[in-house]
Amino acid sequence: MPIITLTTDLGTNDHYVGVLKGSILSECADATIVDISHEIPPYDILKAAYTLKNSFKHFPKGTIHIIGVNPEISEKALSLAIYHKGQYFIGANNGVFSLIFEEQPEMIVEIDIMVNPESITFPTKDIFTKAACHLAKGGTLEMIGKVTTELNEKALFRAVSMGNIIKGMAIHIDHYGNIITNIDKTFFKAFGQEREFKIEFRRGDYDITSISQFYSKVPEGEKLALFSSTGMLEIAMNKGNASKLLGMKESDIVRIEFYDR
Repeated sequence: MPIITLTTDLGTNDHYVGVLKGSILSECADATIVDISHEIPPYDILKAAYTLKNSFKHFPKGTIHIIGVNPEISEKALSLAIYHKGQYFIGANNGVFSLIFEEQPEMIVEIDIMVNPESITFPTKDIFTKAACHLAKGGTLEMIGKVTTELNEKALFRAVSMGNIIKGMAIHIDHYGNIITNIDKTFFKAFGQEREFKIEFRRGDYDITSISQFYSKVPEGEKLALFSSTGMLEIAMNKGNASKLLGMKESDIVRIEFYDR
């Protein structure tokens, strides 16, 4: 039974998601459709990439992922189908794939499905679902497009080190108000070398000097830092909304200063 996932910025108040699912089931009635998220902010490929990057690895091989965020097709943003790490990804070549994958995908094709160009007002339905159903029914990538190696690149600010300081930023605020940064555990440990440290944010108004293993390690309402299941440094509150209570938002700077003993 093929699995097709949907990551879109369509929301759930309109009929668009229903149209996508109906289109898929009309061509591939035995498909299992999984909603990863339809609440990506409009056109926000950074958030789409973050969401899918941290989701797809938990799906079985052969899963097909449709990315319907900023899907407008143009000469510079053609639609692509990609095979990587045993799974398939379909979306516009708008930079989102360069943010999902840390290396060059194993195979990329520019989708060439016969559709009347004047009728393409909903590319996620008109092109992406057709490509997904083709793959779900056992079709190959080569049958729906020509092989390419070109991916549009989008630059993503990465955490950097300067002297005894790591400088990163908040990249995501989750449903609970937890603040996920772009500082990963491997970088933190390699740079820190078990030194004492201070995590600063809001221009030094707040700081944290330890890493917790779980939220309840501190009293309710107290701030903490931990490495989330994604491996990224997270600033949170035990049963509290860290983003609101600490006044932090996405793109705010987070500094970690290390001290030599």
